Amino acid sequence: MSLTVPLTAKDDAIEWALTHAMAFKETAYSARHAPFTLTPSLISKEHYQYLTCAVEPLGKLIHYVSEAHAFLVDAIHPITASDPFFTALLRAHQQLHGSATKAPRMPLLIMRSDFMDDRDLGPKLVEFNGIAAGMGPFGQRAHQLHRYLQQQWHQLPMGELVENHAIEQLSAGIATATFKIKQEFEDPGPARFLMIVQENEDNVFDQHLLELALQQKGIQTLRRTFSELQGQLTTGVKHRLILGGVGTIDTVYLRAGYQFADYASVDINGNRDYQALMGIRVLLEQHRIALNATLGQQLATSKRIQMLLSSMDELTLTQFGLTQPEASMVKSLLGEMRPVTAQSAQLIAESPLDAWVLKNQGEGGGHCLFGTDIPRKLAELEPSQYPVWSLMRRLHPHPRATPALVVRNGEIQIIDDLIPEIGMFSVHCDGLPAVNENADSPSYAGYLIRSKSAMVTEGGVHSGQGVVDSLMLREQSLNL
Repeated sequence: MSLTVPLTAKDDAIEWALTHAMAFKETAYSARHAPFTLTPSLISKEHYQYLTCAVEPLGKLIHYVSEAHAFLVDAIHPITASDPFFTALLRAHQQLHGSATKAPRMPLLIMRSDFMDDRDLGPKLVEFNGIAAGMGPFGQRAHQLHRYLQQQWHQLPMGELVENHAIEQLSAGIATATFKIKQEFEDPGPARFLMIVQENEDNVFDQHLLELALQQKGIQTLRRTFSELQGQLTTGVKHRLILGGVGTIDTVYLRAGYQFADYASVDINGNRDYQALMGIRVLLEQHRIALNATLGQQLATSKRIQMLLSSMDELTLTQFGLTQPEASMVKSLLGEMRPVTAQSAQLIAESPLDAWVLKNQGEGGGHCLFGTDIPRKLAELEPSQYPVWSLMRRLHPHPRATPALVVRNGEIQIIDDLIPEIGMFSVHCDGLPAVNENADSPSYAGYLIRSKSAMVTEGGVHSGQGVVDSLMLREQSLNL
């Protein structure tokens, strides 16, 4: 593609993005477009199909881990010495599963598995996202934008775009779970889906695109913060969940709750309390609803669990419901991770500066350290803090062979070293694939490409320097 794309093409793309809700809320009455590429990233057909198949055993693995309550307690307990958020999550989990009575909720695992393709090691998992795994709708919109630009502007590449039906597939999986609960109760009223959101959320359009798809399937959608739910949830017959002023609820989907701040309530003296709103998580699981994310799912997709799973051999992985071939595939995708110990500083000193990433348990941007920041942080840590952190072998993907054009805040930028991170969505309902039972990968639910310069570390579209991207097929290559 020419780097002298007409400004009219750029303006057309911006207007398309705004028209199709690929945007962030700016104020109560305005929005700005999400940053995006003007041309897609390349991928081989074989590589794309491999990743779509990989989400099935990964989703199965996380489901089984999330229901292995004793394993989760033993695995997460070391974190609680210095991480108050995971202390609260584990306490709530133990409160829920501390008796012989099984929690009546039906686990709905909506997960995004994020991969990068290392130039030497091949595709490796960056992280699991099991709570608030968003931007699938933006992934589909980016694909549709690139298709539109292909048709309208002859300067754009004319290769075969990789289809992305994330909105339809995610909503299909959610609808499967929602109507399953509805039918259990033989309830003649409307099926209802409750999304728990953050206060003053600006990433609302991505959420509304999913809600609109559910509405078109005959499902009523509602939005509430944790604070708005306080005192509003009651119990009906057979553990039916009832929302005050609305009625029965079939599915609850958390787009909040992955950070401690989401549970903070403040009294008249300015004191913060987290216990009441955290209690809503326990209350939800004590009802017969389809629920994403369960406390077990949130713990199972933590960096701590990822590190422990990466250290297991294939035979050990089969304890979590995997066949030997599935365990082999999972093992090949799990990158090298190591616990932080007193010897970690020496490991870093003896390694190249760009060999490792230091991660804590936080979700979203700002929780990874690189380069010279790693030894400085290690020197600050007390031994009790070690389990909160882990070292992950840093991935080095091949950047695009030619400069790429991206659009951010209305302006075109040229990036010489754009690299993609590919997020693959999957949906499992009570451990079973919930999207399309006739597909080769029946749990696969679309993709999200976030691309960034190889020189920046924060690649989030919402919180970093990433841009929304899509995929185009190229011949005989195993690299993104």
